[in-house]
Amino acid sequence: MSEVLHPSILLFTGALVVAVLRGRLQQGVMLLVAAALIWLVFSLPSGVFGATEFLGIELSPMRVDKLSLVFASVFAIITLVGAIYALHVKDTPQHVAALMYAGSALGVVFAGDLVTLYVFWELMVFTSVWLIWCRRNPASMAAGFRYLLVHALGGIVLLAGIILYYLDAGTVQFAEIENTGLAFYLILIGFLLNAAVPPLGAWLADAYPESTVTGAIFLSALTTKTAVYTLIRGFPGTELLVWLGVVMALWGVVYAVLANDIRRLLAYHIISQVGYMVAGVGMGTIMALNGAASHAFTHILYKALLFMGAGAVIHMTGRAKLTELGGIYRYMPVTFLLYMIGAFSISAFPLFSGFVSKTMVVEAAALDQRAWVWLLLSLASAGTFLHTGLKLPWFTFFGPDRGLKPREAPLNMLVAMGIAAFFCVFIGIYPQWLYAMMPATVEYQAYTSGHILWELQLLLFTGVGFFVLLKHVGGEPKISVDTDWVYRKAMPAIAGGIQRVGGAAWQAMLGTLMHKLTALVTSVSAHHGPQGILARTWPTGSMVLWVAILLAASLLIYYL
Repeated sequence: MSEVLHPSILLFTGALVVAVLRGRLQQGVMLLVAAALIWLVFSLPSGVFGATEFLGIELSPMRVDKLSLVFASVFAIITLVGAIYALHVKDTPQHVAALMYAGSALGVVFAGDLVTLYVFWELMVFTSVWLIWCRRNPASMAAGFRYLLVHALGGIVLLAGIILYYLDAGTVQFAEIENTGLAFYLILIGFLLNAAVPPLGAWLADAYPESTVTGAIFLSALTTKTAVYTLIRGFPGTELLVWLGVVMALWGVVYAVLANDIRRLLAYHIISQVGYMVAGVGMGTIMALNGAASHAFTHILYKALLFMGAGAVIHMTGRAKLTELGGIYRYMPVTFLLYMIGAFSISAFPLFSGFVSKTMVVEAAALDQRAWVWLLLSLASAGTFLHTGLKLPWFTFFGPDRGLKPREAPLNMLVAMGIAAFFCVFIGIYPQWLYAMMPATVEYQAYTSGHILWELQLLLFTGVGFFVLLKHVGGEPKISVDTDWVYRKAMPAIAGGIQRVGGAAWQAMLGTLMHKLTALVTSVSAHHGPQGILARTWPTGSMVLWVAILLAASLLIYYL
């Protein structure tokens, strides 16, 4: 990559420098690196850089085109916003993890081949988990380990798919994935897990509310959106994605009804909003793909703004439950105002960014004659306004007065929120700036009388319904159960039951199993041992088998 500097290298180097600095100097370097990243990304020329060959496989570590630049540009912006928001935090591991996480995400969107993509994909997991663990309490530690286990499984599935795809197609170049059978679906599942598609998406609402206040900004922006990028690049027009996206949009809204933790509510709305993007990818038309990319761009900004607003409340009050908050709008008016800009954006109010992107996906469904998709996505949009635009701000900032008298959020938090809010309004008023970035020419007009009237009617009736049913839509001190129940409750219970019932017999069985596995390893090594390069002499089936065995062993160790 002698021609240009890869943005990931800039962030990784910056993270190493930040690791050895403290105080004002550390803050200055963080801001300098984030600002330099924006300049670098917006000045990148198109092309493939650093192409090389490794073990007979052609690699393209850096491919710059319009699609990758859409995501890289907003990742760069949010890196600066997140750095400003975290200036008051004196926690070096958290700052280092955030920069390396952003660098890993940029590595994914610039990867021109599946091998490079996989390396950065796994780096994202190991750097992002620190933003959960850095909260340093038992709940965050447990959530972080669950996060690791789920993404380890997804990484194994993705790796198996890449290997099989190389054997079938003879290439690892990352373009539209040919449906060669099992490899196609394994790679798709690996991407869908990071996109938090139900029933594979419970990790998101489990982990994000337990992260640090500042770390949640990066988490909300990067992992799911890199997954959306890979789906646009690799699986446009895959019909299954249309209905998975619709399920996501409704799933997130329904679970937001049950949420009491303000960041858990926002986390479920990440799943819901990503559903629009996944559905757009599945439709596969030019308008739908442009809609998916543009909605990813706007979503990163307004969702970060919403998490920043919620984080400011948590930072200043020490509380995160709707049932413990209320009456603080008089003490945090700027935070409330900025939060509402994000709420209007996610709810697709005219003149705010979500309106110019979400309506493009919904309109694409109508033009593609998918009446049910159009109807269900519109229904999910009403649910978004109900919970993110009405329920959360009402019970957080208004509602019953709990006697809280917090101060306004620190200046750096407000500045970061102000930058994100500016983009939410700017894009809403001047959508051509965003549309010009899209991978294909945008011929969509958001501000037509039909679009405006439909959205305003939807929002008006949702608002009336909220206030009519106000007594029934508040938060409740309860925990909702998602599909994470399987690995949070069922698997430990099963493992514990086996221990209690089996006792010594279970231990003996494990000993016998390990003895047989050792014998099997010896046998396999004798037949497929390293006569040269190990990875090239072992059959693919054997390698995938051993990876699965290692995962199973790690799960047993974790639960037993």
